[in-house]
Amino acid sequence: MKMLAEVEPEVMVTVKEIGGGSEVKGNLADLGISEGTELTVVATEPVHVHAGPIALKAAAGREAVVARGWADKVYVEKGGETLPLLRLENGDKGTIKTLEGGKTFEDNFSELGIDKGGEVEFVRHLADDTLVFKIDDKEISMGEGQASKVLIERDGEFIQINYLGEGDKAKISKIIGGDSLKEKFELLGMVEDKEITLVRKETSPPSPKRGSYVLAKIGGQLVTIGRGLAEKVRVE
Repeated sequence: MKMLAEVEPEVMVTVKEIGGGSEVKGNLADLGISEGTELTVVATEPVHVHAGPIALKAAAGREAVVARGWADKVYVEKGGETLPLLRLENGDKGTIKTLEGGKTFEDNFSELGIDKGGEVEFVRHLADDTLVFKIDDKEISMGEGQASKVLIERDGEFIQINYLGEGDKAKISKIIGGDSLKEKFELLGMVEDKEITLVRKETSPPSPKRGSYVLAKIGGQLVTIGRGLAEKVRVE
């Protein structure tokens, strides 16, 4: 057996095993894929040439930055087709179909105004610029994607620290992410109620092509499967 992500184009295979638990199986079932399904791989293609985070517009026109690693776990419905969020381009709209990451992952997205069943608009790709912050007279550098997981409160709503202007100060309200991320931030002094200042942004060089998806045909229907899911499907 081999992973679906490793199958060459124009090869028909049968799904033999799906790893990752009931949630992964449910996500694949939404795409019409379960154990015993026969499918033909049409192509394995790069998602796009951009590897950095993205900006989305969601509830009430609110814009949010989504790290590439998170965006890669989101599927949307567009024009009757379910496809990875990262296949959308600037101005495209879709309805959030699947958030592949469990309840905590869904809660994190909800903090950004993005919920399953809600419509999002793909605004733009972002350069993964380095943001330099100051906490307690100590400078801390991080990329746009990592910074997007730190929220401050402004005008009664939570916003990401990415939207601070140079020289702006604010208190950290919340960190969204797993325990390991929070522990890492704590070592940097980034904890709730701590004052943080955006010192400057440093432009990063263009990122190389990264990431791919599998385009497959099931009974005449084309489906798009993100690499993360395709790596959990074993076929022969």
